[in-house]
Amino acid sequence: MFNSALLDRFTRVHPAVPVLIYAPVIAVLLLTGEQRVGLANCFGLMLGGYAVWTLTEYWLHRVVFHFEPQKGLGARLHWMLHGVHHDHPNDPLRLVFWAVLGSDYAPAFSAGFLAGYLAYDMIHYHVHHHRPRTRVGRTLRELHMRHHFQDDEAGFGVSAPYWDRVFGTRPDGRR
Repeated sequence: MFNSALLDRFTRVHPAVPVLIYAPVIAVLLLTGEQRVGLANCFGLMLGGYAVWTLTEYWLHRVVFHFEPQKGLGARLHWMLHGVHHDHPNDPLRLVFWAVLGSDYAPAFSAGFLAGYLAYDMIHYHVHHHRPRTRVGRTLRELHMRHHFQDDEAGFGVSAPYWDRVFGTRPDGRR
Protein backbone atom coordinates (compact mmCIF):
# COMPACT_ATOMS: atom_id res chain seq x y z
CA MET A 1 0.00 0.00 0.00
CA PHE A 2 2.86 2.37 0.85
CA ASN A 3 6.49 2.55 -0.19
CA SER A 4 7.30 2.83 3.51
CA ALA A 5 7.22 -0.42 5.48
CA LEU A 6 6.54 1.61 8.63
CA LEU A 7 3.44 3.28 7.17
CA ASP A 8 2.23 -0.02 5.75
CA ARG A 9 2.51 -1.60 9.20
CA PHE A 10 -0.04 0.91 10.56
CA THR A 11 -2.65 -0.39 8.07
CA ARG A 12 -2.53 -3.92 9.46
CA VAL A 13 -4.26 -5.08 12.63
CA HIS A 14 -4.24 -8.54 14.19
CA PRO A 15 -7.83 -9.86 14.56
CA ALA A 16 -7.45 -10.22 18.34
CA VAL A 17 -6.88 -6.48 18.78
CA PRO A 18 -10.55 -5.42 18.50
CA VAL A 19 -11.55 -8.06 21.06
CA LEU A 20 -8.86 -6.92 23.46
CA ILE A 21 -9.92 -3.29 23.07
CA TYR A 22 -13.70 -3.54 22.81
CA ALA A 23 -14.64 -6.43 25.13
CA PRO A 24 -13.58 -4.58 28.31
CA VAL A 25 -15.24 -1.37 27.09
CA ILE A 26 -18.47 -3.25 26.37
CA ALA A 27 -18.37 -4.88 29.82
CA VAL A 28 -17.88 -1.52 31.58
CA LEU A 29 -20.66 0.10 29.52
CA LEU A 30 -23.03 -2.76 30.36
CA LEU A 31 -22.26 -2.57 34.08
CA THR A 32 -22.69 1.21 34.05
CA GLY A 33 -25.90 0.95 32.06
CA GLU A 34 -27.36 -1.68 34.38
CA GLN A 35 -26.55 0.46 37.41
CA ARG A 36 -28.14 3.55 35.83
CA VAL A 37 -31.30 2.12 34.24
CA GLY A 38 -31.77 -1.41 35.61
CA LEU A 39 -31.36 -4.79 33.95
CA ALA A 40 -34.46 -4.81 31.72
CA ASN A 41 -33.90 -1.29 30.38
CA CYS A 42 -30.21 -2.03 29.95
CA PHE A 43 -31.05 -5.09 27.84
CA GLY A 44 -33.52 -3.10 25.70
CA LEU A 45 -31.03 -0.29 25.14
CA MET A 46 -28.36 -2.81 24.23
CA LEU A 47 -30.66 -4.42 21.64
CA GLY A 48 -31.43 -0.94 20.28
CA GLY A 49 -27.72 -0.19 19.99
CA TYR A 50 -27.16 -3.48 18.19
CA ALA A 51 -30.00 -2.73 15.74
CA VAL A 52 -28.54 0.70 15.00
CA TRP A 53 -25.13 -0.91 14.44
CA THR A 54 -26.54 -3.32 11.82
CA LEU A 55 -27.97 -0.40 9.84
CA THR A 56 -24.72 1.52 10.27
CA GLU A 57 -22.76 -1.48 8.96
CA TYR A 58 -24.99 -1.79 5.91
CA TRP A 59 -25.02 1.91 4.98
CA LEU A 60 -21.32 2.49 5.69
CA HIS A 61 -20.46 -0.43 3.45
CA ARG A 62 -22.93 0.50 0.71
CA VAL A 63 -22.57 4.27 0.57
CA VAL A 64 -19.26 5.26 2.14
CA PHE A 65 -17.01 2.31 1.34
CA HIS A 66 -18.37 1.90 -2.19
CA PHE A 67 -18.29 5.59 -3.14
CA GLU A 68 -15.33 5.66 -5.48
CA PRO A 69 -13.76 9.02 -6.30
CA GLN A 70 -11.96 8.72 -9.63
CA LYS A 71 -8.76 10.62 -8.86
CA GLY A 72 -6.76 12.60 -6.37
CA LEU A 73 -6.64 12.35 -2.60
CA GLY A 74 -10.25 11.15 -2.39
CA ALA A 75 -9.46 8.16 -4.59
CA ARG A 76 -6.37 7.34 -2.54
CA LEU A 77 -8.21 7.61 0.79
CA HIS A 78 -11.09 5.47 -0.47
CA TRP A 79 -8.67 2.80 -1.63
CA MET A 80 -6.89 2.81 1.75
CA LEU A 81 -10.18 2.58 3.71
CA HIS A 82 -11.94 -0.10 1.66
CA GLY A 83 -10.55 -0.57 -1.85
CA VAL A 84 -7.51 -2.42 -0.53
CA HIS A 85 -9.89 -4.93 1.08
CA HIS A 86 -11.42 -5.67 -2.33
CA ASP A 87 -7.99 -5.85 -3.97
CA HIS A 88 -6.70 -8.16 -1.21
CA PRO A 89 -9.80 -9.81 0.35
CA ASN A 90 -7.82 -12.63 1.92
CA ASP A 91 -5.23 -10.54 3.75
CA PRO A 92 -6.04 -11.36 7.38
CA LEU A 93 -4.57 -8.11 8.68
CA ARG A 94 -6.61 -5.74 6.50
CA LEU A 95 -10.13 -6.49 7.69
CA VAL A 96 -10.63 -4.37 10.80
CA PHE A 97 -12.60 -1.13 10.71
CA TRP A 98 -12.27 1.05 13.78
CA ALA A 99 -15.43 2.71 15.03
CA VAL A 100 -16.12 4.68 18.18
CA LEU A 101 -19.53 5.55 19.58
CA GLY A 102 -19.92 7.23 22.91
CA SER A 103 -22.95 8.31 24.89
CA ASP A 104 -22.95 9.98 28.28
CA TYR A 105 -26.51 9.04 29.13
CA ALA A 106 -26.92 5.65 27.44
CA PRO A 107 -23.95 3.35 28.05
CA ALA A 108 -26.05 0.23 27.43
CA PHE A 109 -26.96 1.50 23.95
CA SER A 110 -23.28 2.09 23.25
CA ALA A 111 -22.47 -1.41 24.53
CA GLY A 112 -24.96 -2.92 22.08
CA PHE A 113 -23.59 -0.83 19.23
CA LEU A 114 -19.99 -1.78 20.02
CA ALA A 115 -20.92 -5.44 20.56
CA GLY A 116 -22.56 -5.34 17.12
CA TYR A 117 -19.39 -3.86 15.65
CA LEU A 118 -17.26 -6.48 17.36
CA ALA A 119 -19.55 -9.29 16.16
CA TYR A 120 -19.36 -7.88 12.62
CA ASP A 121 -15.57 -7.68 12.80
CA MET A 122 -15.20 -11.25 14.03
CA ILE A 123 -17.77 -12.60 11.53
CA HIS A 124 -16.05 -10.73 8.71
CA TYR A 125 -12.70 -12.23 9.67
CA HIS A 126 -14.25 -15.68 10.08
CA VAL A 127 -15.94 -15.76 6.67
CA HIS A 128 -12.69 -14.72 4.98
CA HIS A 129 -10.32 -17.07 6.80
CA HIS A 130 -12.21 -20.12 8.00
CA ARG A 131 -14.69 -22.58 6.63
CA PRO A 132 -17.82 -22.02 8.70
CA ARG A 133 -19.40 -25.24 10.00
CA THR A 134 -22.91 -23.97 10.73
CA ARG A 135 -25.60 -23.25 8.16
CA VAL A 136 -25.73 -19.61 9.21
CA GLY A 137 -21.95 -19.29 8.93
CA ARG A 138 -21.89 -20.92 5.50
CA THR A 139 -24.68 -18.61 4.31
CA LEU A 140 -22.86 -15.50 5.59
CA ARG A 141 -19.67 -16.65 3.87
CA GLU A 142 -21.41 -17.37 0.58
CA LEU A 143 -23.20 -14.02 0.53
CA HIS A 144 -20.02 -12.11 1.35
CA MET A 145 -17.94 -13.98 -1.21
CA ARG A 146 -20.61 -13.16 -3.81
CA HIS A 147 -20.08 -9.49 -2.86
CA HIS A 148 -16.34 -9.85 -3.48
CA PHE A 149 -16.25 -12.10 -6.51
CA GLN A 150 -19.62 -11.81 -8.25
CA ASP A 151 -21.18 -8.37 -7.67
CA ASP A 152 -19.73 -5.68 -5.42
CA GLU A 153 -22.95 -3.66 -5.85
CA ALA A 154 -24.86 -6.24 -3.78
CA GLY A 155 -24.40 -7.94 -0.42
CA PHE A 156 -23.46 -5.05 1.87
CA GLY A 157 -24.74 -6.61 5.11
CA VAL A 158 -21.81 -8.75 6.21
CA SER A 159 -23.16 -9.74 9.64
CA ALA A 160 -26.75 -8.61 9.02
CA PRO A 161 -27.69 -9.72 5.48
CA TYR A 162 -31.38 -9.16 6.17
CA TRP A 163 -30.82 -5.47 5.31
CA ASP A 164 -29.91 -6.54 1.78
CA ARG A 165 -33.38 -8.04 1.49
CA VAL A 166 -34.99 -4.88 2.91
CA PHE A 167 -33.09 -2.54 0.58
CA GLY A 168 -33.09 -4.80 -2.50
CA THR A 169 -29.36 -5.51 -2.65
CA ARG A 170 -29.32 -9.24 -1.93
CA PRO A 171 -26.71 -11.00 -4.12
CA ASP A 172 -27.98 -13.13 -6.98
CA GLY A 173 -28.32 -16.79 -5.96
CA ARG A 174 -26.69 -18.16 -9.12
CA ARG A 175 -23.45 -20.03 -8.56
